[in-house]
Amino acid sequence: MSSKLEQLQALLAPVVEALGYQCWGVEFISQGRHSLLRVYIDNPDGVLIDDCEKVSRQISGVLDVEDPISGEYTLEVSSPGMDRPLFTLEQFAAHVGEQVKIRLRSPYEGRRNFQGLLRGVEEQDVVVQVDEHEYLLPIDSIDKANIIPRFD
Repeated sequence: MSSKLEQLQALLAPVVEALGYQCWGVEFISQGRHSLLRVYIDNPDGVLIDDCEKVSRQISGVLDVEDPISGEYTLEVSSPGMDRPLFTLEQFAAHVGEQVKIRLRSPYEGRRNFQGLLRGVEEQDVVVQVDEHEYLLPIDSIDKANIIPRFD
């Protein structure tokens, strides 16, 4: 995780948790002059638009005071949704048995994209079964990971 992302996570997670939500994860996408800061919140009772608005207002105030991002950016507060992104080893471990889609920062065995069954976590690696092959993907090399929703 980049130091900017770690800084934002450390700054924003306590704000989200003080409001009674879980800070599921933070994404910061730098796009030249217009960047995007996306904060995922979760709650056992679900997340409604009012929840996102409340958290957004609180986070905006903290960001205005702390000013951790230079330049313009858009703040987006969202539920993780059905295709929830996975950020931590604990989140991967909690979703063993689910189908996942994983994109790596750089190729591993000639590929960056993996889609398959999440088999588990071993130390700092995520174990994914694609067809008949198991891959151990280091958490630090994962750029993006999402659950693939089931509709059965």
